[in-house]
Amino acid sequence: MEVNQSNHKNQLESQFKQLGFNVMNSSERENSLEEVIKQHSPQLVRDGEVKLYELLTALNKPVDEKGNGYGLNFTGRNVAKAKYQQETDKVLKINTQFSRNFNHTQNFVFKGDNLDSLKILKSYYAGLIKCIYIDPPYNTGSDEFVYPDKFNKEEAEVLGLSHLSEADMDRLEFSFSSKKSHNGWLTFMHPRLKLARDLLSKDGVIFISIDDNEQANLKLLCDEIFGEENFVNEFIWINNLKGRQIQGVGSAGTHEYVLCYAKNIFEVNEFVADSNYLKELMPATYKGFDYDVLTDKKGEYVIKNELYNTNSAFNEATRPNLVFTIWYNPANKKVETTNVEEEFLQDGFIKIEPHSNADGIHKYHAWRWSREKIKNETDDLAFIVNNGICRIYTKVRNYSTTNSKDIITDISTSNGTNDMRKLGIEKLFSYPKPVDLIKLLIKISTSNSQLILDFFAGSGTTGHAVMQLNAEDGGNRKFILCQIDEPIKDETSCLFCEENGLPPVISSLTCERLKRSGDKILKEIEEQNAKTGFFEENKQLLPDIGYKVFDLTNAPKLSMSDNGIVELFDNPELTPIDRIYNLIFKVGVDNPAVAPVEIIKDCMYVGANNQDEIPNYYITNSAEIDKPENKDKFKTALQTGKVYIDGWTATLNTTLQETKDKEDRGKIWVVF
Repeated sequence: MEVNQSNHKNQLESQFKQLGFNVMNSSERENSLEEVIKQHSPQLVRDGEVKLYELLTALNKPVDEKGNGYGLNFTGRNVAKAKYQQETDKVLKINTQFSRNFNHTQNFVFKGDNLDSLKILKSYYAGLIKCIYIDPPYNTGSDEFVYPDKFNKEEAEVLGLSHLSEADMDRLEFSFSSKKSHNGWLTFMHPRLKLARDLLSKDGVIFISIDDNEQANLKLLCDEIFGEENFVNEFIWINNLKGRQIQGVGSAGTHEYVLCYAKNIFEVNEFVADSNYLKELMPATYKGFDYDVLTDKKGEYVIKNELYNTNSAFNEATRPNLVFTIWYNPANKKVETTNVEEEFLQDGFIKIEPHSNADGIHKYHAWRWSREKIKNETDDLAFIVNNGICRIYTKVRNYSTTNSKDIITDISTSNGTNDMRKLGIEKLFSYPKPVDLIKLLIKISTSNSQLILDFFAGSGTTGHAVMQLNAEDGGNRKFILCQIDEPIKDETSCLFCEENGLPPVISSLTCERLKRSGDKILKEIEEQNAKTGFFEENKQLLPDIGYKVFDLTNAPKLSMSDNGIVELFDNPELTPIDRIYNLIFKVGVDNPAVAPVEIIKDCMYVGANNQDEIPNYYITNSAEIDKPENKDKFKTALQTGKVYIDGWTATLNTTLQETKDKEDRGKIWVVF
């Protein structure tokens, strides 16, 4: 008989707590927003509850909840919010069959539901992902999207939604199971996008491919989750110039969309790329895209952009220090940024107001430079006077790069098929995304050593694109891919899996594509380096073409026997090193991409690449530290660092009992 999974954990936790050990439980992690409120406005929290009306009043927001505000509403919103909060019941198991160079690579592939994968990733990778690209289901009539997450009456109670009536459940079931259901699609996407936002770095961005079926809803959903002010671009991808008819009416469709949002718009730089790269990749968009090269006392430069920030979110309200009047004297080239208007008008200065803001709310755009920077670096500004009106441009001295445009051309859907054809697997996926498309998005938004995540990995294009970019520019980008083990329905793909000894699920094809693309990249570099006349220092370095593959499997379960005794049913498939990796991910202080070092076989490991430079030791099968040859190693771990013990395999064995006092026990964390 199944029991409440938390009851037995609570008993185990209490035992360790009473003996002075620390206990870490992911379900008890502090709510960072609640902590901020408690710290700055403690009067808003009473008996563990936030006083809503007082909070709204403190924010100068209306408190009449009867009013219908602007926003996106859909059946399943509360389910989506609860799904986001729900603790995952999955753990990781190393997949040796599909992994490549496991101990040395820093790339990941997670085989399982991406909702669980994102929750596992969050403990360590929250705030670390620079770029996310996803190509979610488009919810078209042909792909027959139905809400794939588990949801029933029992699940509703687990989610804290036991108040739902039978009518509510019927309405949800209908909404989630209907073909092309907007409600089901939004309920599916909502928690995943919230987790994506948690994972983004402060200057991170997310790109989402979509078509007309859900574009409008996705825009509203992202406005809510990321903040309307953090909208960056809506790229128009011209992917089919021949056009495709939609439902037999209207014009032939030639494009899709790529929505881009930032974690914080004020931390994101302009999207730029090498001019020659863009002209070669997209000649239709960047044809004749050249600038006049000018010269001043500092050398050559080109004029590209005006000094004001084109994003309306940068205005007198958000950047008041960057909204001011500039004065320019054409006769002596003198520049002033103070506000003594009469003096400047008499001396022949031209008054330059900030650029008008057309958002209907604010008056001005902010300047991109501060007063001090304008005064100190006037030589890098170009003042162009025409009919008494002066416009200010920045001089660009490194003009090999240019701003990207929000229209993407010359990269057809068929390019994705050609990419697969070069790997000998063109018939395994329908309309895979082109490598050039993902390379472009990564190139304009990241440097060459950052993390890229794709949690709808599909054919593995994002992983391929990251490896290819690293091969081209010597970068050290890392990728994390998530793909559910969805059964393959296509006969050709099923036959391919059978012939190659692969499980007939999509993630098998994802990994196979990564393997083949990595082999192709490696072969091309080796052939290039083998050419005569290449000096050793000019030879291209080999990129990381490996990937750690983890399967998502069931966490330990609890059951009650006929005589009322609660019994633990562990997952026998988990090896000690599997448990160690789960500990590292859950604790979230050591980089899980770097392999831990074994101290005691099948028992104790030390984490790598810890920012605090204090070693963290991870223990599973804690009974092993009772052995005489291991006691000193455990003592050393206590003396030099922190110790994290797998709570599911922990026993209050002799060595733990003998831990001399609470001070030593305080260095030990028991993790559930």
